[in-house]
Amino acid sequence: MDVRKAVIEKLEEFKRNYKPETVEINLKNISLNEYIDHTNLKPTATTAEIETLCKEALDYKFKGVCVNPSFVPLVAQRLKDSQVLTVTVIGFPLGATSTYAKVEETKWAVENGAQEVDMVIHIGKLKEGDYEYVYNDIKSVVEVAKVPVKVIIETCFLTDEEKIAACVLSRLAGAAFVKTSTGFGTGGAKFEDVQLMRWAVEGKIEVKASGGVRTYEDAIKMLTAGATRIGTSSGVAIVTNKVPGQGGY
Repeated sequence: MDVRKAVIEKLEEFKRNYKPETVEINLKNISLNEYIDHTNLKPTATTAEIETLCKEALDYKFKGVCVNPSFVPLVAQRLKDSQVLTVTVIGFPLGATSTYAKVEETKWAVENGAQEVDMVIHIGKLKEGDYEYVYNDIKSVVEVAKVPVKVIIETCFLTDEEKIAACVLSRLAGAAFVKTSTGFGTGGAKFEDVQLMRWAVEGKIEVKASGGVRTYEDAIKMLTAGATRIGTSSGVAIVTNKVPGQGGY
């Protein structure tokens, strides 16, 4: 597959006729909980905090619980027989580990109960235009995962052209989603980035907005931009429409 040609064609289209679009949201019937991956990826996260995360996800019927790989067996056990997905991260948060390491981490995570994996691209390889490397890195994880793969492109470090390239490569490699951020970069999800990513994948895969989505208004804004999943550590505050840090959350 000529991935470079595919990227170049999409970039040419971007220059010719890109128009950002918004998505119509029915606020009366929306169930925000169904869009949320309830997340704790802090390096300081304890078992007790992950237990609380799972309980909240079950209580509020969130879409998934997203944790670092070491917590996958615990989360899979706690969410067993529920509709809440066990989600983990691969090559997190830098993405610069080897493809081999990402593949082995993915294998272990899926064998231990992960139902979706969110992998970080090799940002440096993307920025230097090594599209074959980035494509093969993603494809290797997709092939071994056999569960939906979300590709974290870390938008805060990328130009619009690089964001488009990352989205095209993710789609061609068989990913199920592209995702804005790790939450550990210099910025998180932006309305304009979600719009651009949705356009770049041509509606063929989905978009996850993560990083800095903390309020009900933030979440609605991301869905309006075209996100179909939201990664946040503020899930309870969002669905109860409370300010994080107040009212017990």
